[in-house]
Amino acid sequence: MALFLVITACSSLKKEDHQVIVVNKAQKSPVIDGQALDACWGNAKWLALDQLWLGDSYTNDDFSGRYKVSWDEDALYLLVEITDDILFDQNKDPLKFWWDDDCVEIFVDEDNSGGEHQFSHNAFAYHVALDGNVVDLAPDEKPRLYNEHVTSKHVTDDKTTTWEIAVKLFSDDFKDGKENKPVSLSKNKKVGFALAYCDNDNSKERENFIGSVFVPGEDKNQGWINADVFGTLILKK
Repeated sequence: MALFLVITACSSLKKEDHQVIVVNKAQKSPVIDGQALDACWGNAKWLALDQLWLGDSYTNDDFSGRYKVSWDEDALYLLVEITDDILFDQNKDPLKFWWDDDCVEIFVDEDNSGGEHQFSHNAFAYHVALDGNVVDLAPDEKPRLYNEHVTSKHVTDDKTTTWEIAVKLFSDDFKDGKENKPVSLSKNKKVGFALAYCDNDNSKERENFIGSVFVPGEDKNQGWINADVFGTLILKK
């Protein structure tokens, strides 16, 4: 009976898949150059980046976003198109107030387990800055650069910025300062995932935080703490 109760309790804590996205495999890895010319992007559909997590309502003239996803054994690949009238980078130190600059934020949970990850590597919340630096909080509760996890390039044409991004996935046992091997991705794997954009148009603090998944309740800014709110990617051929 005791064993049954333990098993029941553990199963009840398992993340429920929601906002599921089936992702096609790239037959050839995209070149990360911000050009969106690779074949894998022609085989992927646009998805909306339109959920207001923080800030006041905005117009499409101020911000609009959409994205595509692909994968191969080495990484997840993202094509992110942001229409934003002002790109703002006020903090030159990448480890200070990184969330108050314009940046893409990528949430990944390699084993789709859900749960708290604010100060652990149960999941990652990568802030990809305009200068290419990648920041998340480490288990010691301090910010750290994870530039080796994410490769990005963005190109801006008028008000539209196209980001091309490769994200290596790491398991829960990732150790800062140690040698860690990325997980090899495979067909039918499930990955917890959400995408967001921090938008700032010349203010001291970010003005909007716009995400890809619906977050229930009053507090929408949960992704950096709780991987249960992530959607689920299912990797397919």
